[in-house]
Amino acid sequence: MRGIFAGCALAAVLLAAAWADHHHHHHHHQHHGGEMSCHKLSPPNADFAFALYKSLKAKTDAGKNIFYSPLGISSALSMLSTGASGETLSQMYSSLGYSAYSQAQVNEAYEHLFHMLGHSQEAQQLDVGNGVALRSGFDPLEKFVKDVKHDYSGEIFSVDFTKPAEAAAEINSFIANKTHDQIKDMVKDLDSDMAMVLINYVYFKGQWEKPFDGNHTHKAFFTVDETTKVQVDMMKRTGRYELYHDMDNHTTVIMLPYKGNTSMMIVLPDEGKMSEVEGYISKEHIKHWHQSLFRSSVDVFLPKFSISAGASLDSTLTEMGMADAFSDNADFSGISDKIKLKVSKVSHQAVLSVDETGTEAAAATTIEVMPMSMPETMRMDRPFLVFILEDSTRSILFMGKISDPTAM
Repeated sequence: MRGIFAGCALAAVLLAAAWADHHHHHHHHQHHGGEMSCHKLSPPNADFAFALYKSLKAKTDAGKNIFYSPLGISSALSMLSTGASGETLSQMYSSLGYSAYSQAQVNEAYEHLFHMLGHSQEAQQLDVGNGVALRSGFDPLEKFVKDVKHDYSGEIFSVDFTKPAEAAAEINSFIANKTHDQIKDMVKDLDSDMAMVLINYVYFKGQWEKPFDGNHTHKAFFTVDETTKVQVDMMKRTGRYELYHDMDNHTTVIMLPYKGNTSMMIVLPDEGKMSEVEGYISKEHIKHWHQSLFRSSVDVFLPKFSISAGASLDSTLTEMGMADAFSDNADFSGISDKIKLKVSKVSHQAVLSVDETGTEAAAATTIEVMPMSMPETMRMDRPFLVFILEDSTRSILFMGKISDPTAM
């Protein structure tokens, strides 16, 4: 992390992990207070998610997977913005889509969001939160510390950046602990003159509402592109699913619900139409597809896969309008009024694992009454888009493109 101004830097390290399989039962609590408050974040966060996708796609080689947590990135940047002022803050809010709101409103909305995500889960594990690793002896302003803890479920701890390897190990151990060892060695190349590292984690482990039977999993080919095919373990399940063929937009959409408040939406473009779909897709399409779904009998073919995707977001966020945060013009006087700070690095890593669900849940398989008509077929044997959606807060927890299920 180079280019440190006035002997200090502010590093934001973002990460996320989706581990979509089985086990872990959490009790169900419902929190009704302030629901509207967190829902107002939903439209701007979705717009930001799709803007981010288009920027990441432009930087990603063909045939490579894209996967990230829009909610994780938005919440970490929002936490950082509590310490921003002036043009730095207005650029951040403009990029995030929050210009119509005050800082207090945004912070309150995130407080409700974290509260709901922490309390409204059933038969799944969803851990969302933040961390701030401070340089020993660096004392941020009290209001920033209070906002981080109160509104962003943030934990604050000190590390000795003059011993960069030890500091990195300490931060990585905080991350690995929060993401159940799914993400390790996230932080590298720390500078001895850094002021802090901001961390966001989103860990999701869900159990399919309708598990796949491992006996039906078989070897099959997945077409990555015109010249590349890979062999995958293809899961198969016949059942009643919510499905929609969007003829106008050349896609088929299916919802695969998890137990609890979360679903996986898969968007499968028609042959040869992926780049067209990537060009137009927006929150309006997600809403339209949600409203157009109908229950149908479907033969679902979905590859088992486990992917990890990482991205450095510095240039992306700069292009999206947050240039000042990374420059010597940065104004983070809400974090410290003594030391001049700027962001030196924003990196993000996300993991997604999809399998049948394991033996534990297979015992609870439900019998579905199927109509006599022939089921439709939805075969994910070419690149598709995936969204993990949390219903109670209307959040996009994760999204991306699976171009090659065999690529880690």
